[in-house]
Amino acid sequence: MINVGDKLPEVGFKVMGSNGPEALSAQDLFAGKKVVIFSLPGAFTPTCSAKHLPGFVANFDALKAKGVDTIGCVAVNDAFVMDAWGKAQEVGDKVTMLADGSAEWSKAVGLELDLVAAGMGVRGQRFAMIIEDGVLKDLAVEEGGAFDVSSAESVLSRL
Repeated sequence: MINVGDKLPEVGFKVMGSNGPEALSAQDLFAGKKVVIFSLPGAFTPTCSAKHLPGFVANFDALKAKGVDTIGCVAVNDAFVMDAWGKAQEVGDKVTMLADGSAEWSKAVGLELDLVAAGMGVRGQRFAMIIEDGVLKDLAVEEGGAFDVSSAESVLSRL
């Protein structure tokens, strides 16, 4: 698993562009910026839709006031699903919906979650990280099915 002080891997994401899915490199996402990334098991799932993503949308201004340049939501879903979920949640340009469709990024940071037995395949764990210029400054990983340390409010308290 990635540790505080480590450089984020060069694995990128897919985002929805005007003509369909587009690649977003780690360099473009992280270089020279303060970025908050939060990961969740999947789009349209109960806790993720009712609490996790809405919390970051609601706290957008407070996060920006703490110097955050970009807020990114990662899930092991494709760019079409992430885009549809972002629209359903009315994120606008507050949260960048980062598709990790094959769990490559989640695996690269060592935070994948095996939910094969539950019929959900390999997903990403629920966590939040603060990244400055591509270096991990803070990481909070939830235990079991909890939702606490990765919330927007918790991240704000650590910025």
